Amino acid sequence: MVESVSPFTALRRIGQSIWLDNLSRDMIAGGELARLVAAGEATGITTNPAIFRKAITSGNAYARSLAELKRAESDPERRYERMAVADVQAACDVLKPVHDSTSGDDGYVSLEVSPRLAYDVSGTVAAARRLHAEVSRDNVLIKIPGTPEGAVAFEQCIAEGISVNVTLLFSLSQMERIFDAYLSGLEKLRASGGDVSRVKSVASFFMSRIDTLVDRRLDEIGSADAAALKGRMAVAVGKLAYVRYGEIFGGPRFGALKASGARAQYLLWASTSTKNPAYDDLLYVEPLVGPETVNTLPDATLVALRDHGKPRLRIGEGIDEARDTLDRLQRLGIDPDAVGLQLQREGVKLFEDAYDGLLEAVS
Repeated sequence: MVESVSPFTALRRIGQSIWLDNLSRDMIAGGELARLVAAGEATGITTNPAIFRKAITSGNAYARSLAELKRAESDPERRYERMAVADVQAACDVLKPVHDSTSGDDGYVSLEVSPRLAYDVSGTVAAARRLHAEVSRDNVLIKIPGTPEGAVAFEQCIAEGISVNVTLLFSLSQMERIFDAYLSGLEKLRASGGDVSRVKSVASFFMSRIDTLVDRRLDEIGSADAAALKGRMAVAVGKLAYVRYGEIFGGPRFGALKASGARAQYLLWASTSTKNPAYDDLLYVEPLVGPETVNTLPDATLVALRDHGKPRLRIGEGIDEARDTLDRLQRLGIDPDAVGLQLQREGVKLFEDAYDGLLEAVS
């Protein structure tokens, strides 16, 4: 008899974690987060300014807390941070059993520094230190954007033993810079006598945004060759990123750190809801199933996975095809590095706009 297992059990056996792409006080207080964790359908959760803005402006869950903070705290940014820190602490506590049972490999909650600091190294480091100290949980990840300045700040945070989720990655070159910063930070931490085994980091690729931009350019080109490449770049980038992950974290530089207890920096697939309704609703889930990865699912994608997901180990399939896809895009004038740079700048701007709206909501 063939054993019947849920998609979530299948993913756990392969070694991929499923994290949620939202966080709200209602979700914590109402027990939904605890239920999903207990059911094995989620082992982590991420946040960003847009998520918190939606949570704070929907319903009355934050009304009393906000009223009290308006009397006690004059700075809207600090009001937001205090509410966010409280939610992240509560979520960390719900996920602590996962963190404990996996010896610190899983069970994390992410909290983002202000996107206004995306190009400010010292400001990012200062904010990361403050938020890390205020949450005061072993299973918190401070989110830092993967801009060139963010990479420098990220390296410093790792050197200080602060666990980090590097966000807004869209290209292989951006990922390479982040992997190098992670290894450099770990080397500095080890040299200073720090415990590298206590540091966790993930590198977050935003999948659907890649295809949304590239598909638009392919439509402008209008050729048959261009049409045949629609909806293919993001998964191709993800597969090649995983190949490089294996090379770097299976190589001698990390090997020396691993001997001291260091953890590899897992790849995390973000923005995994398909924006084009013509595409499979699990386009950014099933082809990217592999060990030592995380997939962060919006609510609708989580439901789709639960309903009809059939995950199996696929991330190593089609590597030559992925390389061919990027080569063909290059020949059409679409440079993956230029795409990544544009998307990162646009992503920072989108988070800045959401952050401005968030601060307006708590003013």
